[in-house]
Amino acid sequence: MPLRYLIKQLVLPPGGLLLLLLLAWWWRRRRPRLARACAVLGLGGLWLLSLPVVVEHGARLLEREPALLVNEWPTLAQRAEAIVVLGGGRERGDPAWGGDQPSLLALERARLASRLHWASGLPILVSGGLHFGEPPSEAELFAEVLAEDFGVTVRWLEGRSRTTWENARLSAPLLRDAGVRRIVLVTQAWHMPRARWCFERMGFEVVPAPMGFLGVANGRPFGGWLPEALSVWQSSQLLNEAAGLLLYPLLYR
Repeated sequence: MPLRYLIKQLVLPPGGLLLLLLLAWWWRRRRPRLARACAVLGLGGLWLLSLPVVVEHGARLLEREPALLVNEWPTLAQRAEAIVVLGGGRERGDPAWGGDQPSLLALERARLASRLHWASGLPILVSGGLHFGEPPSEAELFAEVLAEDFGVTVRWLEGRSRTTWENARLSAPLLRDAGVRRIVLVTQAWHMPRARWCFERMGFEVVPAPMGFLGVANGRPFGGWLPEALSVWQSSQLLNEAAGLLLYPLLYR
């Protein structure tokens, strides 16, 4: 896992773009033309990543599933037997809470999952393993937050997965043993196509419940053409997702 994480961080932006800038400095005397090309690509890429308008239009390419409308929530039990929520990372050792906490992405997912649960009565499975190999698992943190903050008791915990594919593969036996074949899947809208593909490969019928849409009007001054730090992180998430969509069908068959 550490080697995979290192390669991913160095290849995908902004890591890959920073490497281009490092090469530009390294080659500035020996290979000035190549150095200039690396500098242009590195700086240009970082500038594009920082633009809200790029996030907006890039997200629209990934966010293929429409939102699950509120008036559909009460009838979900007619379409599925369980709600599956995927882990979205964790924050380490927050002193305000006395320990690790789910990330903001995970909390968004927990909020929607709890609303869907109370509207439909469907049981919940949470999936997410150890972050960098150290306990508690994302699933355990998820279950704790759902219980204490949303009053929801989780029925199944899958706490060993490290990837979206493992979310599906390791959750599948828990669901099948309970007779579940149709699920409501909760995750970010830009992550939904890959997540849905994984669970469908495991034989499940998926009702998508995407949230956290980025492909909406950015509402920024000047149409989102001014750089913004948050956009760098959002663009990196979208590029990671695009890479996953391309690689998963090759890696997992």
